[in-house]
Amino acid sequence: MGVTNSLIESKLMTSDEVAKRLPKNVTFGCSGFTPAGYPKLIPEAFAKRIERESKVGNEFSINLYAGASTGDELDGVLARTGALKLRIPYQSNADLRTRINGGSIDFIDMHLSHVVKYIEHGILPKINVAIVEAVDVTVDGKIYLSTSSGMSATYLNAAEEVYIELTDVHPIELKGYHDIYLPAHKERAMPIPILTPSDRIGLPYIQISPEKIKGIVRSSKKDAATIFKIPDDDCQSIAKHVLEFIQHEIQMGRIPKEYLPFQNGVGNIANAVLSSMAKDPKFHAIEMYTEVVQDSVFDLIDADKLVIASTSALTFSEKGLERFHTNINEWKSKFIIRPQEISNHPEVVRRMGLIAMNTAIEVDIYGNVNSTHIMGTSMMNGIGGSGDFTRNSHLSIFMTPSIAKNGDISAVVPMVSHTDHNEHSTMVFVTEQGLADLRGCPPKKRAELIINKCAHPMYRDRLREYYESALVKSKGKHTPHDLEKALSWHIQFLKTGTMK
Repeated sequence: MGVTNSLIESKLMTSDEVAKRLPKNVTFGCSGFTPAGYPKLIPEAFAKRIERESKVGNEFSINLYAGASTGDELDGVLARTGALKLRIPYQSNADLRTRINGGSIDFIDMHLSHVVKYIEHGILPKINVAIVEAVDVTVDGKIYLSTSSGMSATYLNAAEEVYIELTDVHPIELKGYHDIYLPAHKERAMPIPILTPSDRIGLPYIQISPEKIKGIVRSSKKDAATIFKIPDDDCQSIAKHVLEFIQHEIQMGRIPKEYLPFQNGVGNIANAVLSSMAKDPKFHAIEMYTEVVQDSVFDLIDADKLVIASTSALTFSEKGLERFHTNINEWKSKFIIRPQEISNHPEVVRRMGLIAMNTAIEVDIYGNVNSTHIMGTSMMNGIGGSGDFTRNSHLSIFMTPSIAKNGDISAVVPMVSHTDHNEHSTMVFVTEQGLADLRGCPPKKRAELIINKCAHPMYRDRLREYYESALVKSKGKHTPHDLEKALSWHIQFLKTGTMK
């Protein structure tokens, strides 16, 4: 049966009963972060209602806010109804992405640290209904979230009505993992009192008025399991370059021997870096201050190399989640789950001097990064927190394989087709071919380093040819470009299916 009390019993409903109560024109604020701790039953029931009523002429309109990406039971089912009109601030669902790129759904790709201010200042449509997944709700309105924090606290505070999916998937001992603290945005903000990743400054729950809670649905449905892949040879090579560079920076005195906290993005490359740290005898225990923790953290724990991991979500594979549940009491000292307003806050990131490691779709010869758009116009997932960390960290590293699609795409191009992180913010680039440290380099030196160190051999000569031609043809010699050819590689791919 799971946890219970008088409030829970008085608010219990089925997901269908909740779905009947939801407005036809609604802005949802939902829990969930890459994809962990998101509601599953209520959105599916609402989608079924939309399907039924649309057949008799009833029209629906949905705006959906979440922390970051969620599972198909939220993003996918609502996208497929045709009623979803706006989504912020990050997504990774295939059906949702198709409709965004087809133009039927508007998507606002936002820095994760910016979302709360836009909501509190009334820039974005007002939240009508918050739906969150929780492991417990007390009679006085304390909500204990499940495996993600994301924007849940802000949504619960801003919403007019609240519905809760009370999950029994996770042990009740998950209570205590969260540290809920929200900075002020409407008035002059006070400093956020976090000095180290292990600092706890808030509460383990979100306090709201019990009267706002309009319904509670019991759930035994798990998050969509993250597939943890064994890093391939390219990922391992990238990890090797990164670890060697960090050791070099320590020897140069630019990183202390005790290290700085690490931030890592999502995916196989980031996992390969952490797993390699766990195996490398030159690395001792690390601290993490990041936004998502994945299975690779277990390698660090096994090697006794994790001091603390501060995050906004625990996103594990099915086996990883089982292991977390088994050790849930023991590991309370190893993890802190924070709101993304704190995990991604520029003030905290800058103060702690993070070593940030994120992935790119493509980079150009001068160090600009595209991390969101395929061929300049089609959204992949979103910028997420990469901008928050890139601009404010002590050391920012971008990682990507040098080629994609069996070599038909070069990740190093003359000019990126879309810019998310410009040359003023980027520092270090790594592919399986090598590492380019661009700090202190003027544009032409940056181009030489990126071409020689990071580009794949099958494209290196063509990049040199472009650069040498640009040196001659460009009117300005500070950042030489041949504008007639700068995007010719992308144009060729769109026409022929290859950049070769």
